[in-house]
Order: sequence, then structure tokens, then C-alpha cells
Amino acid sequence: MTEALIGFAAVLALVLLRMPIAFAMGLVGMVGYAHLNSSRGAISMVGRLIIDTSQNYGLSVVPLFILMGLFVNKGGLSRELYHVSFAFLGHLRGGLAMATIAACAGFSAICGSSLATAATMSRVAMPQMRKYKYHDGLSTASIAAGGTLGILIPPSVILVIYGLLTETSIGKLFIAGVIPGLIGVLFYLAAVRWTVTRSPEAGPPGEHTDWAGRLQAIKGVWAVLLLFGLVFGGMYGVFNVWPIHLTFSPTEAAGMGAAGAFIIAVARGMRLTDTLDALKETTRTTANLFSVLIGAWIFSNFVNIAGLPDALKAMVTAYDVGPGYVILSILLVYIVLGCVFESLSMLLLTVPIFFPLVTSMGYDPVWFGIVVVVVTEISLITPPVGLNVFVLKGVIGDVPTSVIFRGVTPFWIADLFRLALLASVPALTLWLPQLVR
Repeated sequence: MTEALIGFAAVLALVLLRMPIAFAMGLVGMVGYAHLNSSRGAISMVGRLIIDTSQNYGLSVVPLFILMGLFVNKGGLSRELYHVSFAFLGHLRGGLAMATIAACAGFSAICGSSLATAATMSRVAMPQMRKYKYHDGLSTASIAAGGTLGILIPPSVILVIYGLLTETSIGKLFIAGVIPGLIGVLFYLAAVRWTVTRSPEAGPPGEHTDWAGRLQAIKGVWAVLLLFGLVFGGMYGVFNVWPIHLTFSPTEAAGMGAAGAFIIAVARGMRLTDTLDALKETTRTTANLFSVLIGAWIFSNFVNIAGLPDALKAMVTAYDVGPGYVILSILLVYIVLGCVFESLSMLLLTVPIFFPLVTSMGYDPVWFGIVVVVVTEISLITPPVGLNVFVLKGVIGDVPTSVIFRGVTPFWIADLFRLALLASVPALTLWLPQLVR
């Protein structure tokens, strides 16, 4: 256990010294494994992990869902989603910010990336909110917070990584994220309402759209609905009725989604250069994710051979600590780590340590996965890291980071309430997965 704690501290130190998290975990894991086993064993372990990861069929779901989201973006569907959200919510005080959150939720359902959602919706929603003289703090905060839904509402790349890391059903993780994702949308809408109640000038009402205009707007998102229905209907056996009998695995669903998004994007005028850009970005993002994943698995092997998970279980048993206190402690650790780590790195660094402890106490791995993703969402909008905030700063440029962080405060407070609700009422997460075989 002592070696594992020293290794964990070494990873933190290397990350604070600006070493990429993938190399920090890989280096510490390899050195630690060599210390406990042998240098030959460490080299063999690293080589085997690299080969196994690159040949893992299950991991092919990651680039396919990333590619699907990029094709959707190139096809301009984000604008259609914002347009329909504006038609229903834009006339309310704070309605454009609410429409932004609703559009982010819709875009997340076909993208799966928080950073991509925040970057895309900032280009779509920010000009409209400035047109109606929204306060920059509320405008940017609604985009940054809405973007966090990308790692929870399926298809979620981070849920795929968690499922592969813990051997948990990806299909059940996806459907388990639906209700918590919708609760997140409602809590964010409440945060907007609270903000404009305190400062009415922060979010003036926009134009009212009649029902004819709303129905016309809905027609513009038929492609999104069709694509979502294809991917998830096939994954959960909706089409498995006579005479079709069509069911997809998560990897096959991702392939169908990428192909469907490509067809829709081409039909909407996507050019060859856009296609090549999407392929390049998919390759770059996938390579980064795989690097972090390999580093995490190397570190995980070191932690396991050092006996940290078993030591934690023994400690909990010896001190007779209640399961609720253990979960509360783990969540507090995640909240603190979220101040200095981005979401994926934090998940990959900690899940190998906490997952065996949590499951040994009888908690459902699907529930724990959703709770972990929700708590890592908070790290995307809290200082000093807050990656979604810095993505917005890079895209918009003229809004100070301090203004964005102040504006986003009600949203991460809403996230804390959502986290407490999901942690205390597991049925909200597990009801839908229990309906799936």
C-alpha cells in the first residue's frame, strides 16, 4: 500500500509539473511495477498493454462516436437544434440561455463530447444572446454548463471508457445516463431562472414564436431524431420485431451512427475538405484518448500489484465504516481532484482504486459509473481548471475568464444538488437499466 500511495503522489507531482497525464501515469506505473516485480516484467507488461489496447475491438466504439459527432457538427445540425429550442423557450426571461442548455442536451445526444458541445454551441448561441443584450456571464455560463452534459447524455465517450475499464455493460451505462442527464437539464434551467430573478437585466426575453413557427422548427431536426432513433433503437432492440429482427451491439451502433451522420451531413452540403477535417480530428482525438487509457492501465496494474484496493477494503472493514460514509469520502476526493484535473484523467486515475472497494460493498457498478461521471462534470466548470470555461475563452476571446467563472457558479451549485440526489436515490439511475436485459 505504501508504494501505491507514493506512486499516486508522484503522478500528482508530475502533472503539476506540466507532464501530460498519460506519460505521468505510464512512467510511474512502469517504474513502480519494475520495483515490485522486475524490469523485464514491467517492459513485458507495457508492451502487452499497448498491443492489446490497439487491437481491442470494443475500443473501436470510441473513434466511431467521435466521428459521428464531428459529421453532425459539419452538417450544421447544431444550428437546427438551437433554432427549435429558441422557438419554444426564447420568449421567456432568460429564455435564450435556457434554449442554449436544451440545444446542448440535444447535441450531446449525438456528439458525446463536452468540449465539442461547448465549442460548437458557443459559435451558434453567443451571437444570438449578444443580439438580445444578454450579460456575458450568463451567456457564457449557460454554454459552458450545457456543454458538460456531453459526457453524460448518451452516447458518451467517457462512459464507454468507464465501461471498458471496469468491464461494465456499455449499453446499460448509456441508458442509465438518460434520467440523470434530464435532471441535469432541469437543474440548469432552474439555475438560469434563479440568475434572471436576481438580475432581470442579465437575460431579457426574446421574440415570441407562434405554434406554426415552432412546428416548422421541429421539421428542421428530423435528421437528429432519425439518427438518435437509429443508434439507440438498434442498441436496445426496438427494431427486434418481426419481420426485421435488427439489434446492434454498441460498436455496431456507433458504426451505424457514423455512417448515418455522414449521409445526413453530405445531404446538407458537407464538402470534401470538411470530411477530411473530421477524419483528421477523429484520428487526433482518438490517439490522445488511447494514450491516456494505456497510461491509466499501466498505472492500474501497478496499483493492483501494490495492493492498494485490497488495503482500502481491509481498512474499511477494520474501522467498521458505513458504506454511506465511504461513498461520501470518495465523492469529496473527486470534488477536490476536480479543481486540478480534467474529467477523463481524473476518472482513469481513480477508478482502478475506488471501483473494487465500491463493488465489494455491494454498490451497483452502473450506478457508481453515473455518479462518477456526474461528479467529474463539475470539474469541467470549476476553477482553476474548468476545461469548458477555457474552451469558451479560446473561442469567444473577449470575455474575461473571471466573468465566465462567476457566471457559472449557480450551475455547479445546481450540479452539487443533482449529485446529492443521485447518490442518495440510486433508483433514479438504475430504473431504466433494470428494464434492459
